[in-house]
Amino acid sequence: MPSAVAKWVLPLCEALHIGKSHLAVSLGLLAIEKGYSVYFTTAGKLVQELMTGYQEDRLRRRMRRYLSPKVLIIDELGYQPFPPTAANLFFQLVSARYERSSIIMTSNKAFGAWGEVLGDPVVTSAILDRMLHHAYVVNIRGESYRMKERKAAGMYQSPAIKTQQLEENR
Repeated sequence: MPSAVAKWVLPLCEALHIGKSHLAVSLGLLAIEKGYSVYFTTAGKLVQELMTGYQEDRLRRRMRRYLSPKVLIIDELGYQPFPPTAANLFFQLVSARYERSSIIMTSNKAFGAWGEVLGDPVVTSAILDRMLHHAYVVNIRGESYRMKERKAAGMYQSPAIKTQQLEENR
């Protein structure tokens, strides 16, 4: 998928399986319709490519892929911790895009937990400072749409309900 969207950063945070990726892709499609270039990637793939570029002394070339679109969609930040040095490479990317082009990012982690994911609280603070400066933050909370469907079909009971029922049966 190509990449790009407007003049803001949009971290979509905190909930699991409730449509963050769908929303990010929809915004990307709207940006394409408006004539912006858009690039979609996962945080894991982005970090892997930046690390490979760094190790092969081709970081500048790898960065171009993520710097050229007007909108960069980074999906799933927080599912895997970053390897050492990756936070610095990610900072370079965010810093290079800062006030020049947009980032739409999805995460299942609150901003306060990003230090654990990125592995460097100081660099994380600098990344968040730049990302949140002109950001529209959409904090999505709620039940997974996949789980809602399973519950409606009677195929799933939440762990909290099971625990409560076990205690009541004692």
